[in-house]
Amino acid sequence: MSTDLLTLKAYDYPLPKELIAQHPAVERSKSRLLHLKRNNRSITHREFGDILSLLHSGDVLIVNSSKVFPARLFGTKINGSSIEVLLLHQTAENTWKCMVSPGRRLKQPQWVIFSENLKAFVSQGDSEGLRDLHFESTVPFWEEVERIGHLPLPPYIERSDSEADRLRYQTVYAKELGSVAAPTAGLHFDAPLLKSISDKGVHIHEVILHVGIGTFRPVKTEKITDHVMHAELATIPRETAEAINKAKQENRRVICVGTTSARSVESFWEGGFLHSGSKWTDIFIYPGIDIKVMDALITNFHLPQSTLLMMISAFGGYEFITEAYKIAVSERYRFFSYGDAMFIED
Repeated sequence: MSTDLLTLKAYDYPLPKELIAQHPAVERSKSRLLHLKRNNRSITHREFGDILSLLHSGDVLIVNSSKVFPARLFGTKINGSSIEVLLLHQTAENTWKCMVSPGRRLKQPQWVIFSENLKAFVSQGDSEGLRDLHFESTVPFWEEVERIGHLPLPPYIERSDSEADRLRYQTVYAKELGSVAAPTAGLHFDAPLLKSISDKGVHIHEVILHVGIGTFRPVKTEKITDHVMHAELATIPRETAEAINKAKQENRRVICVGTTSARSVESFWEGGFLHSGSKWTDIFIYPGIDIKVMDALITNFHLPQSTLLMMISAFGGYEFITEAYKIAVSERYRFFSYGDAMFIED
C-alpha cells in the first residue's frame, strides 16, 4: 500500500457548500443511492428504495439501534452570561462528561442554571477540554432534558434544530438512548421498507454503538496513523453474534448499515468468530487494515479528511471511492447526515 494513503491530504476533496444537505429528503426511502460494485468497478444511480432488490434472501443486515437524545443544553453562568454544553456520556449517578461549546468560555468551576428545575456544577476542564457536570434536578432528569434540551445537529447543518428533527434525525428502529449524533445511514429506512426487506428473507439484527465525541473531532495529524480515536460504547447482543457467525460459516453476506455498525462488528471479531457483549471500542479502520466481518456496506457521504471516509476507502478501495465521490459531486448528490447514500458490494 502506498504511504500516500496514510496522509491526511489524501482524503481531502472539493465539495460545493450547496451540496451539504440542510434538511432530510421528503420521504426517507426516496433519497438517492449510489450503487458501487467492487468486482467490476461499476457505479449505478438509484433510489434508496431500490435497496430491496439489491439485498438477497439469507443476507444478514446489521443496524445500530442507538437513539439520539437532546444533548445540547443552554444555561446561564453565575455572572449572568450564557453557556452551551454538549452532554457526552454518563459517568456516575447525576454526573455526565460534557463539552463546553467553543466561544462560551468557562474559566473556573461553577454552578450553571439550565432551567427552573435543573442546575449543575461544572468542573475544571481535563487535558482534553472535557468537563464533569454534577446535576441537581427537582424533577426526573430525563423528563427535563427532553423538555429543555436540543438535538445536537452537526455544525455543518446551519440552522437551529426543530420539532421535525426529533423525528427525522432518528432511525425508525432507534431504542436505547445514548448517542449525540445519529447513525445516519439508517435514516433512509422507513417501516414499510424494513418489513419488505424482512419478508424477502433478509435477517435484520441490531448492535448498539453510542455515537460520541469522535464525531465532532477532526483528524489533525498529518499522518493518519498518529490519530487517536475516542472510545465509544458498543454492544453486540448474543442473537446478533450467533446470526453473524452462522452467516460467515454458510458463506452468506453480512451487510452493515453505517460505519457505526461496521465498527461494532469488526471490534468484536476475534479468533475466527464474533463475540457478544459490551465494551468501549476505539477501533480505527483505514486503508491497510483488514475488514473481517462486513461483506457489504450502506453508508452516507462523509466529510473530507474524516475517519469515516478513511474507513470506506479501506472497504471500497481508495481509488474506487475517490472516483465515486467525484461522480457524486458532479451529479449533485446531497452530502452528510441528511444527504444521500451509497451501497458498496462485490
